[in-house]
Amino acid sequence: MDTVTYQWGRIARIALEHRRELVLANLIALLATLASVPLPLLMPLLVDEVLLNQPGPLINLINPLVPQSWHGPVLYIMAILLVTVLLRALALLLGVWQARQFTLVSKDIIFRIRSDMLARLQRISMAEYETRGSGAVTSHFVTDIDTLDRFIGGSVSKLLIALLSILGTAVILLWMHWQLALFILFLNPLVIALTMAIGKQVKQLKKHENAAFEVFQNALIETLDGIQQIRASNRERYYLSRMVDEARRVRDHSAAFEWRSDAASRFSMMLFLVGFDLFRAVSMLMVVFSDLSVGQMIAVFGYLWFMMGPVQEVLGVQYAFYAAKAALARINGLLMLQQEPRYPHRRDPFAGHRTVSVSVENVHFGYGPGQDVLNGISLTVPAGQKIALVGASGGGKSTLVQVLLGLYPAGTGRILYGGVPLEDIGLDRVRDRVATVLQQPALFNGTVRSNLSMGRGFTDAQLWQALDIAQLSDFILGLEQTLDTRIGRQGVRLSGGQRQRLAIARMVLADPSVVILDEATSALDAQTEARLHEALGHFLAGRTTLIVAHRLSAVRQADHVYVFEDGRIAEEGPHEALLDRNGLYARLYGHYQ
Repeated sequence: MDTVTYQWGRIARIALEHRRELVLANLIALLATLASVPLPLLMPLLVDEVLLNQPGPLINLINPLVPQSWHGPVLYIMAILLVTVLLRALALLLGVWQARQFTLVSKDIIFRIRSDMLARLQRISMAEYETRGSGAVTSHFVTDIDTLDRFIGGSVSKLLIALLSILGTAVILLWMHWQLALFILFLNPLVIALTMAIGKQVKQLKKHENAAFEVFQNALIETLDGIQQIRASNRERYYLSRMVDEARRVRDHSAAFEWRSDAASRFSMMLFLVGFDLFRAVSMLMVVFSDLSVGQMIAVFGYLWFMMGPVQEVLGVQYAFYAAKAALARINGLLMLQQEPRYPHRRDPFAGHRTVSVSVENVHFGYGPGQDVLNGISLTVPAGQKIALVGASGGGKSTLVQVLLGLYPAGTGRILYGGVPLEDIGLDRVRDRVATVLQQPALFNGTVRSNLSMGRGFTDAQLWQALDIAQLSDFILGLEQTLDTRIGRQGVRLSGGQRQRLAIARMVLADPSVVILDEATSALDAQTEARLHEALGHFLAGRTTLIVAHRLSAVRQADHVYVFEDGRIAEEGPHEALLDRNGLYARLYGHYQ
């Protein structure tokens, strides 16, 4: 899969696919500006025309529209007040409409980014994922995406109206008194430049805060995932104290960012207010030494205050941009993580066959340099045969299962199904036809039905048949909502043995060509396990099966046994022969017999 990353240019190209919405948004922003920019001018002009008895354009506009008997200060003031209220309401409605247009574009951009992230996550290498941690990945999908969304949908839409408002204000000020306008317009960029310089320093603090929060979130998720075992070991104090330490780091970095960010915001406001006072002083001098009228001076005061909002919006966009830029970098970091290889579908050994052989040829694998777990493993399972993989913990049995499924690529050597190398079959096709049941199966916070079907379409009859084979149908029948009963996160409402049997039923429904049982019955009592092996015996008959187990009862289901030791196959043979040879089971697993 080609690396897909998002730069601002690409985001802009996606946005341009919504030309109609963007054109409409810009037209609405222009209308909103035309409605709002004249507002600070209307009432102040009445100061000259009404209070100072210097009739001008507003009175000359109103007089022809009403009877002469109505003429007077009350009419003029109330008429302009009504126009002002209507223009404010119109500007508000247009602003909301414009924000809606930008929101629609933003949500589509965010949807595409999130979809690409999910597609990328589908094939992310397990080594990369486990190193990254679920907490860090979650923060990219939630916190970083939300930061980007708020910038694109909120800050950018406000920026357009803010810039148009500043432009409109500049035009009116130039029309009123061009010397004063130029003074104001040249000084404002200086204020913006100073505050942007401060903002660049603050963004580094935000970066440290985000990194600390990511570590905290990752540690929190890991702790919550293992809370049952932590509590059973009476180690809550230790693990939660670690969380407190991480929370303290978040506090320190957040505090540093918050107060300095607030200080920068206050400083920028102070600069603006100092400029505001300076402009007012200059305006008053212009009344004394030029033709600027008192009403126009008050209008200038109004526009100075009116400009404060747009200028602050422009300044706020820079902080939002720094946050969005950092979020986008972290999102791209996830998108650029190493992916699983995508093998072509050259040959399909499963087509037309109920089962296939499995071969492992001189496979070496290690989780890191110098950390080999498999050291030249070679074995062959003829089609339809059952084998058992036994040995002390850490011998490489479960690792071999991961390599067989391609979850971890072999360093050297080959995996073959039906004599066809894994690289010629494709990982997705192998995983469709090879079913694995783990000691700790993954269950979801849904119903029994959804955990069995996993998105596939099965009839109730098929579900009950699978549950019957897994020796779980009686229990499910006893539940109030049977198949529609929710089992909780990781199947918390089920016992360990019930979870394993539910996973076995899920495997039965998949109707696989090859079955791998990795300590799949370790939580069952002897009587239930015996009934399950009997029922599974009919289902597994003629299917290639690999059994990873410590229990002698599980191993006895196999035709052939491979003994793992330090990543190698130390012994192999029929289980009856190994059972008699030097008391192998008694030596390795005596406590299970």
